[in-house]
Amino acid sequence: MQKIRKGLKKLETCFSPSSLSSCDGDTLASESDVPDRTQGKLRFSLLFHKKRLELLLTVTGALGLPIQECANIFVRARLLSWASSQAPDLQQAVQEWQTQVVKNSSGPTFGDQFVCPLQKAELTKSSIKLEVKHFDKYSRHISLGEVRVALNTLNTSERMEFCEELQKVTKDTVGEVLVSLKYLPISQRIEVGLLKFKTASFYNSLEKRIYARIDIFCNLHKQKHQKSKSKTLASMTVFNETFLFHLPEPDVWDCAVLISVYEMHPSSKPLFGQTVLGKRGPSNKNNHWDRMMQTIQQPVAEWHPLLI
Repeated sequence: MQKIRKGLKKLETCFSPSSLSSCDGDTLASESDVPDRTQGKLRFSLLFHKKRLELLLTVTGALGLPIQECANIFVRARLLSWASSQAPDLQQAVQEWQTQVVKNSSGPTFGDQFVCPLQKAELTKSSIKLEVKHFDKYSRHISLGEVRVALNTLNTSERMEFCEELQKVTKDTVGEVLVSLKYLPISQRIEVGLLKFKTASFYNSLEKRIYARIDIFCNLHKQKHQKSKSKTLASMTVFNETFLFHLPEPDVWDCAVLISVYEMHPSSKPLFGQTVLGKRGPSNKNNHWDRMMQTIQQPVAEWHPLLI
């Protein structure tokens, strides 16, 4: 019975409507149910090579993680950079790494090293985010906590060792997406319009291509997703595409629209950012859904932050 209760609790965590907002297949996680400080610590070190202009990150291990969540543990690290002083809340994920998965340990040892080229001037506007996660092959990875370090605090000549307590996982804003919603009650469909996506101007020189994926969830059931055409990433990327989904009685059912933007690479498709809107979630996303229901057969457009 204890095993069954644990399994049911895990399923509720993975498939609850609040979990529809975790990122990169983990979905944009609900932050309201997570305490400001979680159990466990993370050990790692940072070194900036002044001559090579390289940042060296070594993820050593973790301590004191909750035993019931420690079947498979890994750490995902991101190098984040602020866009500009004009947009202090907007960030760019410059680099992303992932450690090996360690099984059956509340104190896993990793020893993974990651190197990234980095100019000295970029240290003042960059930070490292390390997120400890529970790996699940058949479901969404569960976040156990995070650690952040601003790189402007680094000593450029010495390796700095850290043993930091895990904090509540928070999301970073990488852009905004303009979305329109229209409900068609006669045909029992909802029309999702992906109009525009704006981000910091530092992406213009990278010549990246992106595409969006739209998922609809209704009463925890995921419908068939749809994808947009690929576009060249710019400070203002125009999609102007609409997608139709069958959605009976959206005013009664618990519904959510998940919009995910991915970069296109030959070997992988890394997540750029996500936003979720529907009957549950932050009030501004609730308001958009309510306005759609009040203006039937008329599109209602709003900007939503894209998070990672």
